[in-house]
Amino acid sequence: MIQRQQTLWLLLATLAALLSFLFPFAVGGEKVGNAAVPVVFELDAGSRFLLMILTGATLCLSTVTIFLFKNRKQQMILCLVGLFISVLLVIMYVSQTGKLIKPTLALWSIFPFLIVAGYFMAFRLIRKDEKLIKTLDKLR
Repeated sequence: MIQRQQTLWLLLATLAALLSFLFPFAVGGEKVGNAAVPVVFELDAGSRFLLMILTGATLCLSTVTIFLFKNRKQQMILCLVGLFISVLLVIMYVSQTGKLIKPTLALWSIFPFLIVAGYFMAFRLIRKDEKLIKTLDKLR
């Protein structure tokens, strides 16, 4: 299980999703009520409800996908679903950053993109394994 390359990519996606709860994507101002001065706001995975749901879904999905190493077809489907959710997550982060007053991207804004890269690379390697198995079955 661990010796497969796609497992390492899925672990990267899991770790990046977990760390996006701890570190901010962007820092900016946000108006609260009728206050004239905006309040400093850190945009991370736990700051908005939809971001929290999407990040939690990618976290759970990548963890579950790691342990489905015996069922490559299901693993490929779950990787595609995770890839779709993580692209939605990146879109949500960018749209929420646009709503901040004078947003500044943090160094940790790379984490959502690492989730996308982890799912994409894992899908490619799982598909490569599946093609290899099919060619070996033809030789029998």
